[in-house]
Amino acid sequence: MRILHVDASAKRERSNSRALARQFIENLRKEGVAVEVDYLDVAVDPPSHVTEAFAIATYHAEQDRSAEMRATLAASDALCKRLFDADAFVFAMPMYNWSMPSAFKAFIDNITRTDITYKTTHDGRIVGQLTRQKTLFITTRGADLRPGNVFSSMDALTPALKAAFRFIGVDAPQFVNAQPLQFSDQEARTAALDRAHLELEGVAAQWAAWERTRAHSAQVATA
Repeated sequence: MRILHVDASAKRERSNSRALARQFIENLRKEGVAVEVDYLDVAVDPPSHVTEAFAIATYHAEQDRSAEMRATLAASDALCKRLFDADAFVFAMPMYNWSMPSAFKAFIDNITRTDITYKTTHDGRIVGQLTRQKTLFITTRGADLRPGNVFSSMDALTPALKAAFRFIGVDAPQFVNAQPLQFSDQEARTAALDRAHLELEGVAAQWAAWERTRAHSAQVATA
């Protein structure tokens, strides 16, 4: 299984989202999955934010783009290729002020590409192209945004991620959210991380079963 693993936390060794993502990859290996990781750290190597030149170039048909336009889109093209080459996505990030880190938003802006990751039909429908990949979002939140808590209505991260990735074809992403962390006592933090670890073990088992089924189907098809 080839996994595109993207970290987005500004923290390094102290990052809970990074640690959880590493643990998930290890869980997959313990489940017997042969994992190949394509790793991107957008906090260290952030994609460029959208510029006027990017916006103009991306809406020109490929055959009509100048050499300068192609150069402007080259890094975005490379990111899109990494998505298509992957069998699964693991995106790990903290919640910053109710939503995603700006570096991950720049990543989304670079991979939301007309005629590449989504296409428009003749009758105006949008058809996302990334339909075969498993997708997991691992998020960490300072406050407790689970239903029934005082901040639950302020979760702008989950709907934004669902909408952005549904647009490019990801209809059923999975979420493991560790919360509350920053704004809680040590007991609550420990419980939040324990819940996340347990959920990640379950997701790893699901993905391992999916991978075995996928491998078996491939063998049957080539037999």
